[in-house]
Amino acid sequence: MKREVYSLCFMCSVRCPIKVTVENGQVKWIEGNPHVPGMEGSLCPRGAAGIALLNDTQRVQSPLIRTGPRGSGKWKKVSWDEALNYVAEKLKEIIAQHGPQSVVLGERAQLATHVSKTLLRAIGSPNYFSHDAICKGSVNTAGRSLFGYTDAQMSFDYKNTKHIVLYGRNFFEAVEVKAVNSLMEAVENGAKITYIDPRVTVTATKAHDYFMIRPGTDLALNYALMHVIMNEKLYDVRYVQRWVDGFAVLQDFVQPYTPEWAERETGIEAHRIVTLARETAKKKPSVIFHFGYRGASHPNEIYLRRSIMILNVLMGSVEAKGGLFFKKGPGEVGGKPARKLTEQEGLPKVNEVRFDKVGTPDFPLPDKDHGVGQMLPLAILNEDPYPLRALIAYRFDPLLSIPDLNQNKRALEKLDLVVSIDINYSDIAWYSDVILPESTYLERLDCPQQANGLKPQMFLRQQAVSPRYDTRPGAVILKQLAERLGVGQYFPYETMEDLVRWQLEGTGFYLEDFAKKGFVAYTDKQIFWDREDGLKFKTPSGKIELVSSLLENAGFPSFPAYEPLQPPAEGHYRLMVGRCAQHTHISTQNNPYLNELVPENHLWIHTKEAQRLGIKDGDWVEVSSTVGSGQIRAYVTDRIHPEAVFMLHGFGHEARLAARSFNRGLADGLLQENISDRIGGSPALDHTIVTVKRVQ
Repeated sequence: MKREVYSLCFMCSVRCPIKVTVENGQVKWIEGNPHVPGMEGSLCPRGAAGIALLNDTQRVQSPLIRTGPRGSGKWKKVSWDEALNYVAEKLKEIIAQHGPQSVVLGERAQLATHVSKTLLRAIGSPNYFSHDAICKGSVNTAGRSLFGYTDAQMSFDYKNTKHIVLYGRNFFEAVEVKAVNSLMEAVENGAKITYIDPRVTVTATKAHDYFMIRPGTDLALNYALMHVIMNEKLYDVRYVQRWVDGFAVLQDFVQPYTPEWAERETGIEAHRIVTLARETAKKKPSVIFHFGYRGASHPNEIYLRRSIMILNVLMGSVEAKGGLFFKKGPGEVGGKPARKLTEQEGLPKVNEVRFDKVGTPDFPLPDKDHGVGQMLPLAILNEDPYPLRALIAYRFDPLLSIPDLNQNKRALEKLDLVVSIDINYSDIAWYSDVILPESTYLERLDCPQQANGLKPQMFLRQQAVSPRYDTRPGAVILKQLAERLGVGQYFPYETMEDLVRWQLEGTGFYLEDFAKKGFVAYTDKQIFWDREDGLKFKTPSGKIELVSSLLENAGFPSFPAYEPLQPPAEGHYRLMVGRCAQHTHISTQNNPYLNELVPENHLWIHTKEAQRLGIKDGDWVEVSSTVGSGQIRAYVTDRIHPEAVFMLHGFGHEARLAARSFNRGLADGLLQENISDRIGGSPALDHTIVTVKRVQ
């Protein structure tokens, strides 16, 4: 018997709406949800490979308890009761001896995030952090400093834009299907793409104009663009006068930063900078300067992301058709969102200092909802601000996601308990004491997705097939663990269906409403706020704060003087990392379909530099930094700036039972130094200097 199930993909963090065709209990086909405008039935390679994940015999098939040394691969298969009892007893011992704050949970943010946060609050720990912290914490802080909104509360009207400027946002490889389709529609209607990156990516080849910028100098380019826009009065005068605070201060600040000055710093000709400023201004306000998806490259990341957002402000493109908009929730039309467990009355409030010191003078500005995850190994090793003794890693791998892999391993050795809730044999699962296997997104009903936007909607990940192995939904695993820890009263459900129905109470929607299309809508009309008097900024001034009260009150300048970036010494290179269309972070390299497409990474190096070092295309090279070294094959090309080398993130796995990805390629985290943007909160993933030599 054939049936169609509408659901949400989870092969990456985008959660594209999908239609799953099931026949006799087997998934036969996955495609984009045809009822969702912009999807058009399309899907990226990762989404299509969901079938391979479902049927993969190399994923974790039952609860496991470690029997040998960490990382030895020696496991004992156990029942769920034995595994959960073991974890609960260990946690009770740790909490009794070291306090609840000694327990930390890090996860890849997801639909059940409110369940994870509830567990920690229930036991009294402040120490929740998410992958978002490591990916885009500084973008979050930058948004709040200008608008009072986080980056997650903003989006872009790709379909109606007339000019989009992308700063390393590799749009056509780090794929978001609906966004790509919408932008391509805009291009077909005459929109222009400008792409800025030290490397010629697929997106660069599709752009109308490409700037090979010196790595790390994007802020210099933006200061020069502001100089031209403000001095030539190319900005939206009426919008700026009505909604912007601090314009005159910024105008004075950018006077020294001429296009000629920026040419010396960035390598981009002054006349091209002037042309870009003028061309975008002609299309305002339907212009997008894209502030990025991953904003974790440099120690001054918050100021780079602020500068990109400010360019949107000058164009008047904030809350404009074809520009940047604030996501509208159901409250805009009198509706109610799905409930979350964190909203329960009586759930304890936790005021203990966090492990990463967010909210203290060390990190006063990053968002506590995400934290500063790269501080985890330092907090463990230094026992600062207190000892950490237990880590729960939920579909998140700190070993390969946090810079300085060797330091991360040393930190893990200090912990009394490491628990992984995962689908695959990730490296953190491989180094764990207990693995609690989660059902894949095709095997479980999940919490509702509140999809705010121009038209607020709610989506549901519906179960397509029964679990192939002895696995459970993560929200059920956490609930069953909570019961054993004596805090089960905060988890008022037994099954995922119970939880979803509880969340939907008061929304006016019911579980059955999602069967037909996979989503429900609060309105059928786009919601843009009135640009004359209806914009709702959440800053103290009620305006866009170029001079930011958030920054200034914490003792940080709104506009720091630009610090020239010296080229690396001869034979040294700035290490850049990034993504491809076939893989998601560190989670898909062992997928049978995707591994076949991209089985390992290579080191991009400029042709002239390779010739000077005696390196030929395909040679094995050794790459070294101050914290580690490893070997990788070279990819010799003119399509990268000579000061940089590049490698894909997510390779170099050590989990032997994930046999396809085991020991393939090199882990970028082995080379990266753990450096942070101390204001915004992100790690500086592209700030490490490396040397390269041919392996004899």
